[in-house]
Amino acid sequence: MVQDGVTLSIRPRGKPVKRLPEEVTVPSTAPTSELYKELALKSGTSIHRLRVTKGSDGALVPNSKGLRVNATGLREQSTIYVKDLGPQIAARTVYLVEYLGPLIIHPIFYAYQVLISNTNDGPSSLQALSLILVMLHFAKRELETLFVHRFNTATVMPAFNIIRNSAYYWVLSGVNMAFWIYRPDAPAAGKDNLLITSAGLALFAVGELGNLSNHITLRNLRSAGGSERGIPQGLGFNLVTCPNYMFEAIAWAGIAIVTRSLSTVLFALVALLPMGKWAKKKEARYRKDFGGSYKKKRYYMLPGIW
Repeated sequence: MVQDGVTLSIRPRGKPVKRLPEEVTVPSTAPTSELYKELALKSGTSIHRLRVTKGSDGALVPNSKGLRVNATGLREQSTIYVKDLGPQIAARTVYLVEYLGPLIIHPIFYAYQVLISNTNDGPSSLQALSLILVMLHFAKRELETLFVHRFNTATVMPAFNIIRNSAYYWVLSGVNMAFWIYRPDAPAAGKDNLLITSAGLALFAVGELGNLSNHITLRNLRSAGGSERGIPQGLGFNLVTCPNYMFEAIAWAGIAIVTRSLSTVLFALVALLPMGKWAKKKEARYRKDFGGSYKKKRYYMLPGIW
Protein backbone atom coordinates (compact mmCIF):
# COMPACT_ATOMS: atom_id res chain seq x y z
CA MET A 1 0.00 0.00 0.00
CA VAL A 2 1.43 3.38 -1.04
CA GLN A 3 1.49 5.96 1.73
CA ASP A 4 0.56 9.57 0.98
CA GLY A 5 3.52 11.87 1.37
CA VAL A 6 3.40 15.29 2.98
CA THR A 7 5.87 18.01 2.01
CA LEU A 8 6.83 20.39 4.78
CA SER A 9 8.42 23.81 4.42
CA ILE A 10 11.49 24.22 6.64
CA ARG A 11 12.73 27.34 8.37
CA PRO A 12 15.79 27.57 10.66
CA ARG A 13 15.46 28.85 14.22
CA GLY A 14 18.35 30.14 16.26
CA LYS A 15 21.77 28.85 15.26
CA PRO A 16 21.67 27.91 11.55
CA VAL A 17 21.79 24.19 10.72
CA LYS A 18 24.29 23.53 7.95
CA ARG A 19 22.86 22.05 4.75
CA LEU A 20 19.32 22.32 6.13
CA PRO A 21 16.97 21.76 3.15
CA GLU A 22 14.11 24.11 2.35
CA GLU A 23 11.63 21.24 2.19
CA VAL A 24 11.29 17.67 3.37
CA THR A 25 8.79 14.99 2.33
CA VAL A 26 7.72 12.16 4.63
CA PRO A 27 4.73 9.78 4.68
CA SER A 28 1.85 11.44 6.53
CA THR A 29 1.25 8.27 8.55
CA ALA A 30 4.91 7.80 9.44
CA PRO A 31 6.05 8.35 13.03
CA THR A 32 7.60 11.71 13.76
CA SER A 33 10.88 9.91 14.36
CA GLU A 34 11.05 9.44 10.59
CA LEU A 35 10.80 13.21 10.14
CA TYR A 36 13.77 13.66 12.44
CA LYS A 37 15.72 10.96 10.59
CA GLU A 38 15.13 12.69 7.26
CA LEU A 39 16.17 16.07 8.63
CA ALA A 40 19.31 14.59 10.22
CA LEU A 41 20.20 12.72 7.02
CA LYS A 42 19.74 15.70 4.73
CA SER A 43 21.49 18.19 7.01
CA GLY A 44 24.28 15.90 8.17
CA THR A 45 23.47 16.77 11.79
CA SER A 46 23.05 14.38 14.69
CA ILE A 47 19.38 13.58 15.23
CA HIS A 48 19.78 14.35 18.93
CA ARG A 49 20.76 17.96 18.23
CA LEU A 50 17.55 18.77 16.36
CA ARG A 51 14.39 20.32 17.79
CA VAL A 52 11.33 20.65 15.53
CA THR A 53 8.40 22.97 16.22
CA LYS A 54 5.29 23.82 14.24
CA GLY A 55 5.21 27.15 12.47
CA SER A 56 1.50 27.59 13.18
CA ASP A 57 1.60 27.65 16.98
CA GLY A 58 5.20 26.91 18.01
CA ALA A 59 4.21 23.52 19.50
CA LEU A 60 6.97 20.94 19.79
CA VAL A 61 6.95 18.06 17.32
CA PRO A 62 8.55 15.32 19.46
CA ASN A 63 10.93 12.70 18.17
CA SER A 64 8.61 9.75 18.79
CA LYS A 65 7.97 6.33 17.31
CA GLY A 66 4.44 6.36 18.67
CA LEU A 67 3.20 9.67 17.23
CA ARG A 68 2.30 9.96 13.55
CA VAL A 69 3.11 13.03 11.50
CA ASN A 70 -0.53 13.69 10.58
CA ALA A 71 -1.53 13.44 14.25
CA THR A 72 0.56 16.52 15.03
CA GLY A 73 -1.59 18.69 12.78
CA LEU A 74 1.06 19.02 10.09
CA ARG A 75 -0.37 19.07 6.58
CA GLU A 76 0.89 19.62 3.02
CA GLN A 77 3.15 22.71 2.91
CA SER A 78 2.94 23.26 6.66
CA THR A 79 5.93 25.16 8.01
CA ILE A 80 8.22 23.66 10.60
CA TYR A 81 11.07 25.36 12.44
CA VAL A 82 14.26 23.40 13.02
CA LYS A 83 16.70 24.38 15.77
CA ASP A 84 20.21 23.10 16.48
CA LEU A 85 20.36 22.40 20.23
CA GLY A 86 24.14 22.10 20.20
CA PRO A 87 26.23 19.15 21.44
CA GLN A 88 24.20 16.56 23.33
CA ILE A 89 25.17 13.74 25.67
CA ALA A 90 23.30 10.64 26.80
CA ALA A 91 21.37 11.23 30.03
CA ARG A 92 22.62 7.90 31.43
CA THR A 93 26.22 9.12 31.06
CA VAL A 94 25.43 12.38 32.87
CA TYR A 95 23.88 10.53 35.80
CA LEU A 96 26.74 8.05 36.08
CA VAL A 97 29.35 10.81 36.16
CA GLU A 98 27.53 13.08 38.61
CA TYR A 99 26.85 10.28 41.13
CA LEU A 100 30.46 9.13 40.91
CA GLY A 101 31.71 12.27 42.65
CA PRO A 102 30.57 11.49 46.21
CA LEU A 103 31.71 7.87 45.79
CA ILE A 104 35.27 9.12 45.17
CA ILE A 105 35.39 12.17 47.44
CA HIS A 106 34.00 10.76 50.70
CA PRO A 107 36.51 7.88 50.96
CA ILE A 108 39.36 10.35 50.30
CA PHE A 109 38.33 12.64 53.16
CA TYR A 110 37.74 9.66 55.44
CA ALA A 111 41.10 8.11 54.52
CA TYR A 112 42.83 11.40 55.28
CA GLN A 113 41.47 11.29 58.82
CA VAL A 114 42.77 7.73 59.14
CA LEU A 115 46.22 8.78 57.94
CA ILE A 116 46.51 11.57 60.50
CA SER A 117 45.07 9.42 63.30
CA ASN A 118 48.47 9.41 65.01
CA THR A 119 47.57 12.90 66.21
CA ASN A 120 44.01 12.04 67.25
CA ASP A 121 41.79 9.04 67.79
CA GLY A 122 40.91 8.74 64.11
CA PRO A 123 37.39 8.60 62.67
CA SER A 124 34.65 7.61 65.09
CA SER A 125 32.26 4.72 64.57
CA LEU A 126 29.56 7.28 63.71
CA GLN A 127 31.78 8.82 61.04
CA ALA A 128 32.46 5.35 59.64
CA LEU A 129 28.72 4.69 59.58
CA SER A 130 28.16 8.04 57.86
CA LEU A 131 30.61 7.01 55.14
CA ILE A 132 28.81 3.68 54.67
CA LEU A 133 25.39 5.33 54.29
CA VAL A 134 26.63 7.90 51.76
CA MET A 135 28.40 5.19 49.76
CA LEU A 136 25.33 2.95 49.82
CA HIS A 137 23.07 5.78 48.67
CA PHE A 138 25.14 6.82 45.69
CA ALA A 139 26.10 3.25 44.77
CA LYS A 140 22.37 2.51 44.64
CA ARG A 141 21.88 5.49 42.32
CA GLU A 142 24.64 4.24 40.02
CA LEU A 143 23.19 0.72 39.89
CA GLU A 144 19.67 2.06 39.25
CA THR A 145 21.02 4.17 36.40
CA LEU A 146 22.62 1.08 34.87
CA PHE A 147 19.95 -1.54 35.49
CA VAL A 148 16.62 0.01 36.57
CA HIS A 149 15.92 3.32 34.85
CA ARG A 150 14.87 3.05 31.22
CA PHE A 151 16.38 5.46 28.71
CA ASN A 152 15.37 5.54 25.08
CA THR A 153 17.76 6.66 22.36
CA ALA A 154 16.24 10.16 22.41
CA THR A 155 16.98 10.69 26.13
CA VAL A 156 19.82 13.17 25.84
CA MET A 157 20.88 16.38 27.54
CA PRO A 158 22.97 19.40 26.52
CA ALA A 159 26.64 18.47 26.97
CA PHE A 160 27.04 21.38 29.42
CA ASN A 161 24.76 19.54 31.86
CA ILE A 162 27.51 17.08 32.71
CA ILE A 163 29.60 20.00 34.03
CA ARG A 164 26.73 21.75 35.84
CA ASN A 165 25.27 18.60 37.39
CA SER A 166 28.65 17.18 38.32
CA ALA A 167 29.64 20.43 40.02
CA TYR A 168 26.44 20.23 42.07
CA TYR A 169 26.99 16.65 43.24
CA TRP A 170 30.78 16.66 43.45
CA VAL A 171 30.89 19.92 45.41
CA LEU A 172 27.71 20.03 47.49
CA SER A 173 27.26 16.35 48.39
CA GLY A 174 30.93 15.53 47.87
CA VAL A 175 33.44 18.07 49.15
CA ASN A 176 31.00 20.09 51.27
CA MET A 177 29.51 17.14 53.14
CA ALA A 178 32.76 15.20 53.47
CA PHE A 179 34.69 18.18 54.81
CA TRP A 180 32.25 18.74 57.66
CA ILE A 181 31.36 15.13 58.47
CA TYR A 182 34.85 13.63 58.87
CA ARG A 183 36.58 16.48 60.73
CA PRO A 184 38.03 15.56 64.16
CA ASP A 185 35.78 18.20 65.72
CA ALA A 186 32.63 17.24 63.76
CA PRO A 187 29.47 16.33 65.73
CA ALA A 188 29.75 12.80 64.31
CA ALA A 189 33.19 12.52 65.90
CA GLY A 190 31.61 12.77 69.35
CA LYS A 191 29.87 10.24 71.52
CA ASP A 192 27.22 8.17 69.78
CA ASN A 193 23.61 8.00 70.93
CA LEU A 194 22.34 4.54 70.03
CA LEU A 195 18.66 5.53 70.04
CA ILE A 196 19.14 8.51 67.72
CA THR A 197 21.47 6.59 65.42
CA SER A 198 19.04 3.67 65.24
CA ALA A 199 16.25 6.05 64.27
CA GLY A 200 18.44 7.46 61.50
CA LEU A 201 19.28 3.97 60.22
CA ALA A 202 15.60 2.99 60.22
CA LEU A 203 14.65 6.07 58.20
CA PHE A 204 17.52 5.43 55.79
CA ALA A 205 16.48 1.81 55.21
CA VAL A 206 12.79 2.68 54.72
CA GLY A 207 13.65 5.55 52.40
CA GLU A 208 16.09 3.65 50.21
CA LEU A 209 13.95 0.51 49.89
CA GLY A 210 10.79 2.53 49.25
CA ASN A 211 12.57 4.62 46.64
CA LEU A 212 13.87 1.49 44.90
CA SER A 213 10.39 -0.05 44.91
CA ASN A 214 8.95 3.08 43.28
CA HIS A 215 11.66 3.14 40.62
CA ILE A 216 10.94 -0.48 39.72
CA THR A 217 7.23 0.35 39.47
CA LEU A 218 7.95 3.29 37.15
CA ARG A 219 10.33 1.15 35.08
CA ASN A 220 7.64 -1.46 34.50
CA LEU A 221 5.30 1.16 33.02
CA ARG A 222 7.53 1.46 29.95
CA SER A 223 8.95 -1.15 27.62
CA ALA A 224 12.65 -1.12 26.77
CA GLY A 225 13.24 1.72 24.32
CA GLY A 226 9.57 2.72 24.42
CA SER A 227 7.93 6.00 25.30
CA GLU A 228 4.51 4.81 26.46
CA ARG A 229 3.09 6.17 29.70
CA GLY A 230 0.86 4.70 32.38
CA ILE A 231 -0.61 5.46 35.79
CA PRO A 232 1.71 4.10 38.51
CA GLN A 233 0.20 1.98 41.26
CA GLY A 234 1.86 0.68 44.39
CA LEU A 235 3.75 1.78 47.47
CA GLY A 236 2.98 5.43 48.26
CA PHE A 237 1.35 6.28 44.94
CA ASN A 238 -2.04 6.59 46.66
CA LEU A 239 -0.59 9.24 49.00
CA VAL A 240 1.37 11.56 46.71
CA THR A 241 2.15 12.02 43.04
CA CYS A 242 5.82 11.10 43.36
CA PRO A 243 6.45 8.85 46.35
CA ASN A 244 9.95 8.16 45.02
CA TYR A 245 10.77 11.74 46.02
CA MET A 246 9.04 11.24 49.37
CA PHE A 247 11.20 8.20 50.11
CA GLU A 248 14.27 10.09 48.91
CA ALA A 249 13.49 12.74 51.53
CA ILE A 250 13.07 10.06 54.19
CA ALA A 251 16.43 8.51 53.29
CA TRP A 252 18.20 11.86 53.50
CA ALA A 253 16.54 12.58 56.84
CA GLY A 254 18.11 9.33 58.04
CA ILE A 255 21.54 10.30 56.70
CA ALA A 256 21.25 13.75 58.32
CA ILE A 257 20.47 12.18 61.70
CA VAL A 258 23.44 9.83 61.48
CA THR A 259 25.93 12.43 60.21
CA ARG A 260 24.72 15.11 62.66
CA SER A 261 25.81 17.65 60.03
CA LEU A 262 24.08 20.76 58.70
CA SER A 263 25.96 20.22 55.44
CA THR A 264 23.81 17.12 54.89
CA VAL A 265 20.66 19.10 55.61
CA LEU A 266 21.79 21.78 53.17
CA PHE A 267 22.33 19.29 50.36
CA ALA A 268 19.02 17.56 51.07
CA LEU A 269 17.08 20.83 50.97
CA VAL A 270 18.76 21.97 47.75
CA ALA A 271 18.05 18.56 46.18
CA LEU A 272 14.43 18.31 47.34
CA LEU A 273 13.25 21.78 46.31
CA PRO A 274 13.45 21.06 42.55
CA MET A 275 11.97 17.62 43.16
CA GLY A 276 8.86 19.30 44.52
CA LYS A 277 8.58 21.38 41.34
CA TRP A 278 9.06 18.28 39.18
CA ALA A 279 6.39 16.45 41.16
CA LYS A 280 3.93 19.31 40.64
CA LYS A 281 4.55 19.19 36.89
CA LYS A 282 4.13 15.40 36.95
CA GLU A 283 0.72 15.77 38.62
CA ALA A 284 -0.37 18.23 35.93
CA ARG A 285 0.88 15.85 33.25
CA TYR A 286 -1.02 12.89 34.72
CA ARG A 287 -4.24 14.92 34.87
CA LYS A 288 -3.82 16.08 31.29
CA ASP A 289 -2.87 12.70 29.82
CA PHE A 290 -5.26 10.42 31.72
CA GLY A 291 -8.20 12.68 32.61
CA GLY A 292 -10.86 11.03 34.73
CA SER A 293 -9.07 7.69 34.89
CA TYR A 294 -6.39 9.28 37.07
CA LYS A 295 -7.13 9.85 40.75
CA LYS A 296 -6.03 13.42 41.48
CA LYS A 297 -3.55 13.93 44.32
CA ARG A 298 -3.69 16.85 46.72
CA TYR A 299 -0.02 16.53 47.64
CA TYR A 300 2.81 16.07 45.17
CA MET A 301 5.69 14.81 47.30
CA LEU A 302 5.18 15.01 51.07
CA PRO A 303 1.76 14.07 52.55
CA GLY A 304 0.13 16.99 54.35
CA ILE A 305 3.01 19.33 53.47
CA TRP A 306 3.75 19.59 49.75
